[in-house]
Amino acid sequence: MTSTTAAIGTVVRAGRALAAAGLTDMVWGHAAVRDPEGRGVWMKAAGWGFEEADADRVVLVAGDGEVLEGDGPRHIEYPIHTEIMAAREDVGCVVHTHAPALSAFASLDEPIRPISHDGVLFCDPQVPRFTRTGALIADAALGRALAGALGDGIACLLPQHGAVAAGPDAATAVMYAVLLERACRTQLMALAAGGPRVWSDEPETAFKRDQVWNPAQRNAGWHYLVRRAAAAHHAPST
Repeated sequence: MTSTTAAIGTVVRAGRALAAAGLTDMVWGHAAVRDPEGRGVWMKAAGWGFEEADADRVVLVAGDGEVLEGDGPRHIEYPIHTEIMAAREDVGCVVHTHAPALSAFASLDEPIRPISHDGVLFCDPQVPRFTRTGALIADAALGRALAGALGDGIACLLPQHGAVAAGPDAATAVMYAVLLERACRTQLMALAAGGPRVWSDEPETAFKRDQVWNPAQRNAGWHYLVRRAAAAHHAPST
């Protein structure tokens, strides 16, 4: 298997895993992986949903937006991926999603509380918020501004928009995106019920980050989502 084939396969698995986790928004949202040859990022072509990703619907996009390989148009928001990866040598995959719970929670301007296992990843320090615009990240300047807001973090909320997550590989970035959405959704439920009133203190939060979300646990979640996506993809249509 060539490095290009591997990168394309990773994009397909990432998209389908995100769909299996429910982070879809019709044909919008995308996961991108760094090109192993340094030419840009591989990502799903525009016009397809996460669950529709396949090897023929993945394109290589250069830093200036030129599609270097693959068929189909690129997403308008490709600078999210190219600029974060340009700023962060440690990042191999970036996920952008419009899952409704993310925008709903970000609109409250509330801190994420560690009221669930998921939440411990995104507090102490708090997940940052990108507040320059709620519009599309459609040019390099906005991409660089978003990369600056993300800093060395694992995720960033985009009020009026969605969120991004970043990691050294697709398994990590996808899981961070999934867990951030779950943390926001759980806290929205607690807020709707009049809370939350109790959550982990800082020592327990720090302990749980390693206990619950160490690499082995994150990878287990990733492999589950990949298996679930594969089962759904091969299920007979009705």
